[in-house]
Amino acid sequence: MKYLNTDIHRQLVEDCKSGNRKAQYELYNSYAKAMYNICFRMMNNTEEAKDMLQEGFVEAFRRLESFRFESTFGAWLKKIVINKCINALEKRRIVWVDEEVADSQIADATSESIDEEELKLSVERVKKAMSQIPEGARVIFSLFLFEGYNHAEISEILHISESTSKTQFMRARLMVKEILLAKAGV
Repeated sequence: MKYLNTDIHRQLVEDCKSGNRKAQYELYNSYAKAMYNICFRMMNNTEEAKDMLQEGFVEAFRRLESFRFESTFGAWLKKIVINKCINALEKRRIVWVDEEVADSQIADATSESIDEEELKLSVERVKKAMSQIPEGARVIFSLFLFEGYNHAEISEILHISESTSKTQFMRARLMVKEILLAKAGV
């Protein structure tokens, strides 16, 4: 049974709600790769990303009756997956850098004379560099840059101040930039 047009996910979700295993498989296949990428960026570990992906889908299918199409299924699932990752990371007790970092340090570091446009970075190089930065900074960098959350939303999700979110993002950005510049021999 093939699903057509823009109602594809609505029909798949409705079929899943009625217990259709084939629809569950199809819905899983529609979102697994994108959700895995989110998990990997958040967890920075293949096995943990797979675990978070599985846990996210299990919870989504268990809570499917509560999904009311107030957003897209993908957005709803993404929120579940990100929350699963954040909960797992919180159990590790991520250390957030103190927000009382001098703004001048960040301003000085961001005013370097190297033109970032000239670096011509690929997404893969950025992802590899991201894997080398501390967990707290990496999570915020990923949520802001890849998942599209703003600092107010990140601060609410992670139970940190907005200032800490901004500081972590700036530090992560600088660390990624330094890693990329080092590899480019600049």
